[in-house]
Amino acid sequence: MLTYFPKYFSSRAIYCYIITLALVSVIFINFAMPFQFMLFGFVAVIVFFVYGNRLTMDWQRYSSETFTKRLFVTALVIRLVYVIFIYFYYIDMTGQPHAYHPGDELLYTYVGTLWKDSGFVEMGRLLKDYKIGLSDSGYCWWLAFENLLLGKHVLPPRIFKCFIDAFSCVLMYNLAKRNFGEEVGRMTAVFCMLMPNMWYYCGVTLKETEMAFLTILFAERADLVLRSPKIKVAGVIIPALCILAMFTFRTALAAVMFAALAAGLIFTTSKQLQVWKKIMYTSVFAVWMAATVGVEIVQETQQLWEGRATNQEQGMEWRANRAGGNQFAKYASATLFAPAIFTMPFSSMVAIPNQENQMMLNGANFIKNVLSGFVIFALFSLLLSGEWRKHVLPIAMMCGYLVVLVFSNFAHSERFHFPILALELMFAAYGVTLMKNKHKRWYMIWLAVVCAIVVGWAWFKLAGRGWA
Repeated sequence: MLTYFPKYFSSRAIYCYIITLALVSVIFINFAMPFQFMLFGFVAVIVFFVYGNRLTMDWQRYSSETFTKRLFVTALVIRLVYVIFIYFYYIDMTGQPHAYHPGDELLYTYVGTLWKDSGFVEMGRLLKDYKIGLSDSGYCWWLAFENLLLGKHVLPPRIFKCFIDAFSCVLMYNLAKRNFGEEVGRMTAVFCMLMPNMWYYCGVTLKETEMAFLTILFAERADLVLRSPKIKVAGVIIPALCILAMFTFRTALAAVMFAALAAGLIFTTSKQLQVWKKIMYTSVFAVWMAATVGVEIVQETQQLWEGRATNQEQGMEWRANRAGGNQFAKYASATLFAPAIFTMPFSSMVAIPNQENQMMLNGANFIKNVLSGFVIFALFSLLLSGEWRKHVLPIAMMCGYLVVLVFSNFAHSERFHFPILALELMFAAYGVTLMKNKHKRWYMIWLAVVCAIVVGWAWFKLAGRGWA
């Protein structure tokens, strides 16, 4: 069993990135990415794979307590440095401290100041005027509360995101260690600490960092309840509150969290959770949710389910027919998305107008593309061995949300994949520990597949616009 991320994997992933970027840039030379985005991608890949290898080895000598402290402090420092750097970078590149094309950012930033400027009641009224429904109002209220306490500058809330995200790394360490052991826990934590996507959302005024935190906190606390030998009815409160809060961030994910907890209560082995405990926890949770979840939430969830097919079809038609859209988008469907959903979104390495944010994340998404091979390997291993019943909750959380994305308009949207990224990193870490010498050939084949997919994706993006 591997206890660290081997240099064999990390070095070849770096070479694969360089080769893939070179191929895309040469084949589609007229649409090669600007150098600054190549540099973003190269730094992301180097930092993740080089230090992913070094730290998973070097930090093995620390005690659990020391490891946790170093993890939190290092993750916090990385995020703070990134947030300060990207703040000035955005001002220099866009003239404002927001990402490229910051539609949602500007809306959140404006609405978030209303409580401080106009009062609680006025903010509620304007939320209705802006047609910000329940499933998107949670971050507005949270940002408004932060502005009320910290002032209206964009930096303080982003700095606070750094603390939240660093603590999320610690929670993932606890969750992974409890499920798969100390080695997987530490590798998962290092992966989360080094994952560039997690830095990125600390540096923008979007709700993704808070959503990911609620998701991770729910998974970690609910898993603890399911595994605890003692009855802890009070332990249900935090997972239940996380679900309730998530309904104000993204209804579909809240419904998945609810379903994942139900799956955990039903399918977890009786050795791990006795039948009478299952009945008791289910009863307590059902009563609590029935007493707190409103009719509006139930209606939103029902509408999402009933409109899953037509919403996707209409969304893809819009993407195809809009100005600068991709004509191939109208052919996309759940049938095409499903086989690749663990690997999506594919790294975007060509210059498309108004897609600077995707280009910035080309290296981060490439890392995810590579690691998804370990995720798939881990899931197959758990399924074939029958060990999956020991990890029902995180599997149900991850796979359940990906199924939702398969039937949505956002199967290839990095933002919509982000809330469960940390869970995917946990299964990737577990997949790494299962690798043996005989699997090295599979890894090289997977890198070749990733390279081909990214090159093919570049062609798809250009050809669909009539540029290739």
